[in-house]
Amino acid sequence: MTKITPNDSQLHSAAYLQSLLCVPNLAMHLTTTGWRQEAHKSDATPPADAVVTVAAQALTLHQLTEIVKALADNVSVGGIVEHGLNQAFGETVLTAPVMLHNHQSLKQKITEVSTRYRVELAVQRTQPELEKAGLLVMDMDSTVIQIECIDEIAKLTGLGDQVAAVTERAMRGEMEFKESLIARVACLEGVKAEMLTQIRDSIPVMPGAITLVEELKRRGWRVAIASGGFTFFANHLATRLGLDAAISNELEVVAGTLTGKVSGSIVDANVKAQTVTQLATDWNIPLQQTIAMGDGANDLLMMEKAGLGVACHAKPIVNDNADVAIRYSGLHALLYYMK
Repeated sequence: MTKITPNDSQLHSAAYLQSLLCVPNLAMHLTTTGWRQEAHKSDATPPADAVVTVAAQALTLHQLTEIVKALADNVSVGGIVEHGLNQAFGETVLTAPVMLHNHQSLKQKITEVSTRYRVELAVQRTQPELEKAGLLVMDMDSTVIQIECIDEIAKLTGLGDQVAAVTERAMRGEMEFKESLIARVACLEGVKAEMLTQIRDSIPVMPGAITLVEELKRRGWRVAIASGGFTFFANHLATRLGLDAAISNELEVVAGTLTGKVSGSIVDANVKAQTVTQLATDWNIPLQQTIAMGDGANDLLMMEKAGLGVACHAKPIVNDNADVAIRYSGLHALLYYMK
């Protein structure tokens, strides 16, 4: 066991922390007398209740020290090592086994610590395996893309603010999604269908989305969209990003004009959840290898069905109920929550 004795400059240097992590077969332990490094063998690691993951750009030893101390009332953190994807996408990513002490307040503590140090932070009892085939089902609006398409269409009618306010309430879980969708779509009556093209062609894809899809597909994963949004955009994104499926609502069009109605049944929270289980069955993927990711209250049911539920730049109700959250990074950070 080797004691780590950094000076003040090293404590606040991201490069110094990386130098410690890069030493082969050594894990970092925070003791009552400071940091120490000792031999690490994954097959000799004592049984643990869960795994903690910390990820951030230019993470320092000072930040890591404060994070481990802040979690102490809830978990005991074991030997810290670099995640297999450490620095793969420009972020420091660490992982360690933990023993749970106070699970009831753990979610709140994770939120507090993540916010204070602006890091991605999660404690997981189970993790999907990256190198085994699996299924990722994602919400579209404000998850795969940075906009709410219905709000953008509403702007064409001069009702953008009004519709956006209803969208916000629905995503926070303050009103039933189906009811909100019907009310918002009604505001689109009279919009020329050809005008949707200008929105489609300028859709801003969420940072990290391309990397996430490429990394998963390279390993045999299936990737799909299940959205309360619209086929015009979801089908386009499926083609653009090379996705395996896209489930969404269809806007009714008559004589080249939106009628203000949805054609067919509405894709709501229940349909999203059914999509996860149905696609997993169709593609022979075990549920423990499924992931559902979204930002709104109508994504919670599919997160509950999946092996891992991921909140993405989400509303508080979603962060509070998801298994893990991506708060500051691009979508590629999902990869850090896999083993």
